Amino acid sequence: MSRKILIVTGDGGDGYEALYAYHRFLESRWEPVIAAPVRRRLHLVVHDIEPGWETYSERPGPSLEADVVITAAAAREFAGLLILGGRAPEYLRNDASLLSLVREFAEQGRCIFAIGHGIQVLIAAGLVQGRTVTCHPHVRIEVERGGGTYSSKPAVRDGKLITAQTLRAHPEFYREVFACLE
Repeated sequence: MSRKILIVTGDGGDGYEALYAYHRFLESRWEPVIAAPVRRRLHLVVHDIEPGWETYSERPGPSLEADVVITAAAAREFAGLLILGGRAPEYLRNDASLLSLVREFAEQGRCIFAIGHGIQVLIAAGLVQGRTVTCHPHVRIEVERGGGTYSSKPAVRDGKLITAQTLRAHPEFYREVFACLE
């Protein structure tokens, strides 16, 4: 089996999640491949909790080069798919080619991972119905309307589908990710 992981993001994707994932997979001898709607340098963001705010704040973050265009990726070439959070999933969930690719991963029984708002892509692809998942709490209503069961746990595994609430769940999330891949 391939030791490649497809990591999907785009402009507005969470920079910390992207860099952490990229380095964590390299550290574990997996080949991370960044996929986006276009092949170029992506503008990522940093989300943080600010005192007195009712939601998270957003600032410009690091940039990251996309290795491939989503339309050029095929599930058969990868052991798993990771959909990062941030703002990118808000528009990526409208990309028919990405939704088709996500369903291809599911149909082939491959591991699928999502952090925070990344669940929005899985909902749009119809993959949360009847599943127990977690995500950023602000997206809970979308999970429930999509037929999924929301869990307040930091990270949740339902078969080969692993989800995390936020980047603060990285330890729990990546323990499940690597258990799924092995």
